[in-house]
Amino acid sequence: MAKDNRRTAIAAGIFMAYAGMALTSGAHAQAQSEHFPSKPITIMVPFPAGNSTDAQMRILAQHVGDKLGQPVIVMNMPGVGGTLAPSSMARSAKPDGYTLSTVAGSVFRLPYLQKMNYDPATDFTYVIGLSNYNFGIAVRADAPWKNLAELIDAAKKTPDQITWAGIGQNSAGNIALIQLSRKAGFALNYVPYKGGAPAITDLLGGHVSAIGEAGWGPMVESGKMRLLALMGHKSSQYPGIPTLKELGYDIHADAPLGLVGPKGMEPRVVKILHDAFLEARKLPQYQEILRLNSQPYDYMSTSQYQQWATKQIATEKRQIAELGLKAE
Repeated sequence: MAKDNRRTAIAAGIFMAYAGMALTSGAHAQAQSEHFPSKPITIMVPFPAGNSTDAQMRILAQHVGDKLGQPVIVMNMPGVGGTLAPSSMARSAKPDGYTLSTVAGSVFRLPYLQKMNYDPATDFTYVIGLSNYNFGIAVRADAPWKNLAELIDAAKKTPDQITWAGIGQNSAGNIALIQLSRKAGFALNYVPYKGGAPAITDLLGGHVSAIGEAGWGPMVESGKMRLLALMGHKSSQYPGIPTLKELGYDIHADAPLGLVGPKGMEPRVVKILHDAFLEARKLPQYQEILRLNSQPYDYMSTSQYQQWATKQIATEKRQIAELGLKAE
């Protein structure tokens, strides 16, 4: 009996020790969140410096840093189809709110095309949906095709002569063009690029016939490119340009841009970040860069962004299976 009592006392002591450690750890985490932020915040951007996403995040970072009283540093980490930055953050960053990443559509798609070291359903804390990329089909301003029907007709008659540029195989634009080619009945002669800038450069240089991507806004606005159709949202800037759905094709391509942190972030910290970025979105210079790039001013709250991500994961998985897509 005495031995049993001693064992019980020892077990109780061990339990109390662990409980004390847990309480101390919990209290420390709570104290940290109550004083958030107390040091610089880093936002990882999965695209090169000078990219439209990079430019937007630098505008937001400046304002959020001023608002929160700590610098917000933008770190560019392009690679792996736009997933290197968020996957690196998910693997190595603490869930304390000091390391965040922007994410776009490829984050939800690539895990179903190849083995990735992250799961978009479980490895992120979704903070805020900031905007959206509107995809479109555009040609040079002096191209002979005045509308999408004429371009498709040319692609049917001379498929080898009509080339379509985009940002890599299995990108949102590429998938939409694959769907369009199958529904409209033409052979897709697709030329993948590592970024939007070189694709647009080759289009303007006459090396490709058309582009099916986002990022066409500045060139269309300057009169150097002609927009034939929108692959996603209707645009108030270009009310006369039809969407693919308006043209009878059940296709929608977009890529909401948002901000995420590692899994397990404190709700209080998430709210502080959400509210600061929500306020920063009102800046005239931020709204202007969205307008210039013809990006819809789409906002999602923390809960809305999480719900959207859950649905998008299922959508990407279904589309990849239906189209029989494979990794590059």
